[in-house]
Amino acid sequence: MEYRVLLCSRVQVLIFKFSSLINYTRCGHLRITMPNKQMYQIFEHLLRTSELENALKPFDVFETEQELNHRMVILSKLYSLVKQWIKSVSIAKNMPENVAENVGGKIYTFGSYRLGVHHKGADIDALCVAPVHIDRADYFTSFFELLKQQQEVTELRAVEEAFVPVIKMNFDGIEIDMLFARLALKEIPDTMDLRDDNLLKNLDPKCVRSLNGCRVTDEILRLVPNIDNFRLALRAIKLWAKKHGIYSNVMGYLGGVSWAMLVARTCQLYPNAVAATLVHKFFLVFSQWKWPQPVLLKQPDNVGLGFPVWDPRVNINDRYHLMPIITPAYPQQNSTFNVSTSTRTVMMEEFRSGLSLTYDIMLGKQTWDKLFESPSFFTKYKHFIVLLASSASADDQLEWCGLVESKVRHLIGNLERNQHITLAHVNPECFPHLDAQTDGNIHCSMWFIGLEFAKSENLNVDLTYDIQSFTETVNRQAVIIKMLKEGMKIEARHVKRKQLHQYLEPSLIKRERKNSVNNASVKNGVESRKRVAETIIETCNIKRAKIPDEIQYTEDGSNNSVTIHCNEDSNSGLGEETLRSGTPSQVPEPTTTTPATAPPTAAAPATTGQACHTWPPSDAAQIHTRYEYLVGDSRHVADPSGLLENREFQRACQVLQEWSTCHDD
Repeated sequence: MEYRVLLCSRVQVLIFKFSSLINYTRCGHLRITMPNKQMYQIFEHLLRTSELENALKPFDVFETEQELNHRMVILSKLYSLVKQWIKSVSIAKNMPENVAENVGGKIYTFGSYRLGVHHKGADIDALCVAPVHIDRADYFTSFFELLKQQQEVTELRAVEEAFVPVIKMNFDGIEIDMLFARLALKEIPDTMDLRDDNLLKNLDPKCVRSLNGCRVTDEILRLVPNIDNFRLALRAIKLWAKKHGIYSNVMGYLGGVSWAMLVARTCQLYPNAVAATLVHKFFLVFSQWKWPQPVLLKQPDNVGLGFPVWDPRVNINDRYHLMPIITPAYPQQNSTFNVSTSTRTVMMEEFRSGLSLTYDIMLGKQTWDKLFESPSFFTKYKHFIVLLASSASADDQLEWCGLVESKVRHLIGNLERNQHITLAHVNPECFPHLDAQTDGNIHCSMWFIGLEFAKSENLNVDLTYDIQSFTETVNRQAVIIKMLKEGMKIEARHVKRKQLHQYLEPSLIKRERKNSVNNASVKNGVESRKRVAETIIETCNIKRAKIPDEIQYTEDGSNNSVTIHCNEDSNSGLGEETLRSGTPSQVPEPTTTTPATAPPTAAAPATTGQACHTWPPSDAAQIHTRYEYLVGDSRHVADPSGLLENREFQRACQVLQEWSTCHDD
C-alpha cells in the first residue's frame, strides 16, 4: 500500500510503503500498526518543508524557466566562441585545418550554477578546457581579444596573476568568471569526465587548481543521498548565511563551496530527512562540532600524483587551521584556511542561534522568515574600526577595493593578537561613503569591524602598530602586482557607536536600533530557548577523535599615538543593569523541554488498566534526540541489526510504543 503526499508549493510525490505494517483487526478492517507519533512526524516535516520553500520565494532564490533558458543560450554562445578560438589558434600553429576541426575544446560549469542552487542574477563559474597545444598565454591574449569583439560582452577584465587565473566579464547581463585549464591530451572529446584523476598527470598547479572547482562540485553531487532535498536545504542555508553576514571566504568566513559541503555532510548523516529537517539538523550538528576536527565527505584518496594535499600529519601549517572543511576531490584541500579565531567565534554563535530558532520553527512557534532576518551589527558593539579605501576613478576603485578586501583578514589577525581584544567582528558588507553617494567624483568604500575588549577599568588600547602593519601590507602588495596608482589610499579610523551617523545613512541606523529594541524585548525568551538547545546538544554524544588544543598567539604592540580609551564596558551585549553589577540578568529556566517534532500533549485514558506514558515523558527531549541520531547513523543504516541491539534505541522504542498503545484511536 502506498501513500502519496503532494506538496502544495510544487509537484513532488513522496511514497511511503507500509505493506509490512498493515494487519487486520477482529472486525476485518485494515489497521496500520505504525505509531501515531511517526505518522505525525512525517506529515509535520513535509509541512515545514513546504513552508520553507514558500518562505524562500520572496528572496528571489529561484529562477524562472525563461531566465534558466537565457543562461543556457549564453553558455552555448561561449562554447561556440571557444571552439572557434581553439580552431584558429591551432591553424596559426601550423596544424592542418581538417585536424584543427576535431581537436575539440569544452566549457564546464561549477559552483552554485552547477549545484543547481543559484539565485536570480547570480554569476556563472565556468571552466574552459583546451588541448595540450593551447597554452594560458593564448587564453589571455587571443581569446581575450575575441571576447572584446563581442557586442554582448561588457566589463571585461583579466586577472592573470591571481592564485587561480580568471577572465571576468558580463555576457548579455550575466556575470561570468571563466577559468582555463590545458590538459595533456591532443583532443578534448565532448564526453570527457573531469572526475578521472589520471587527467591531472603532467599538469601545472594552476591548471590543477582550475580543474578542482568542477571536480569538487561533481563529487559533492555524487556523494549526497538525495539531490533535491540537498538543493533546497542549501538554498536556505546560503540565504541565512548571507543575511547574517557570515558568507564571505575572502573575509574569513565560509564561501559557497564550504557551505555546500557542510549541508552535504548533514545529508549524509540524515539520508532520509526532508529539507526542513536537514536545515534544523544542520544547526544541531555544527553548533556542537568540535573544531578543528575536519569535516570530510569521504576518506581522502591516495592517488599519488605528487600534488600537495591537506594532511596535518605531514604539513605543519595544516595543524593550525581552525575550521577545516576538506574538499572531496583529489588533491584534497581545506576550503576554509582563511578562518580566524574571531570569525569562527561569530559563526559558532550564529549556529547556536540558528539551532534555537529552528527548534521553535519545527514546533510551529516561529516561521521561517525569522531565520532570514538580518541581526543588528552596529548596535551590538560600542567601538569600531572603519576601513576607508578611496581612489581617483571608478575603474581604479573596483580594483583597489578587491585588493583591500582580500587583505582585511590580515588586519583581523593583527587585532586578535592584541591581548586586550577578545573579538574582532568584521562585517563583510562594503558600504559606500556618504559623500560618494552625493558627489560622483568621490570614490570611497568602507568596511566596519566591531571590537570587543577584555573587561577592565580605565583600559587604554594602542592599535597603531596593528593598523600600520596592515596598511603597509596592502600598499606593498599593490606595488608588487603593479596596481598602485595615484589617488589610491587606505585609512583606518577608530569610531564609537555614537559617531556612526557620520558614516552611515540615518535609515540604516534607525532600522538597527529598532531591531535592537525588538531583540531586547524578547531576550528572556531567546535565552530560554538557547538553554533548551543546549540541553539537546548535550544529549548528542557523537564520537569524535581527539584533537590538539588551539595554539594561542600573543604579540605585544608598540606604544604609539592611536589609542582607544575604554573606561566603560565596550561589550554591548549586556544591558546597563548588567554593566553596573558585573553579572548578567537572571533568565528563567524553561519549564519543559519538548522535542522539535513532538505531537500535541494528550492525556492518558482514564479507563486503561496499565501505567502508560503521557507525552512528553520527563526525558522526552533526550529520548527523541537519541532516537533520531541512532536511526540516522550511517553505520545503522548499513547494518540495522546493530541498531536493534542498542539499549538506548530499545528504550526509545518502548516509550513510543507505550504512548502509541495508550493514545491509539
